[in-house]
Amino acid sequence: MVVDDEALVRSGFELILNTSDDIQVVATADGAHAAEVIRREAPDVVLLDIRMPDVDGLTVLRQVRALPEAPVVAMLTTFDTDEYILTALRSGAAGFLLKDTEPEQLAHLVRTLAAGGVVMSPKASRALLRSHPGAGAPQDADVARVALLSDRERDVLVLVAEGLSNADIGIRIHLSAGTVKDHVSSILTKLRVASRVQAALLAERAGLLGGNTEQGTGW
Repeated sequence: MVVDDEALVRSGFELILNTSDDIQVVATADGAHAAEVIRREAPDVVLLDIRMPDVDGLTVLRQVRALPEAPVVAMLTTFDTDEYILTALRSGAAGFLLKDTEPEQLAHLVRTLAAGGVVMSPKASRALLRSHPGAGAPQDADVARVALLSDRERDVLVLVAEGLSNADIGIRIHLSAGTVKDHVSSILTKLRVASRVQAALLAERAGLLGGNTEQGTGW
């Protein structure tokens, strides 16, 4: 589902995504009607504009996160330094992407979200860390906690930051999805973060990603 206050943006995203055989845009809405339509249509993934004049994206995000079976939500933004991004991530968004994301990448990013991965626009994530130095870790001590991770947990963290789901991580490093899930749980506990997104931002801040990021990976 696509939520945006501009009809042209909604129709554009819908047209692009519906060209993929395995993706169906079940609905579009503006902010004022978003929560109602989400409850009715029960989409798996919601692309949600962070800035809307009637009901803003952060309000819609809070309403959606309160649902018994909340969909995965990624925020849409025009600005790579949007100050609301950090609030959205802390409120449970599964990532964010710029509205000028290349059309051929949209389907890949939606699949990543549906599989439980993290989606980050590379340009926006770097800008976020520059403009909010404590975004991934409020203090240097938070970055230092990366040293608590085992070598395998570091490997898993890097792949989480690349946007891979547990199943895809397992395939990459030859582990079962259940074992990966256990590693992810341990990583979140050791890093004292609440979500994969926060762990991914911390990995970026700690320099684990080496600056080698591509739009197609979700970063």
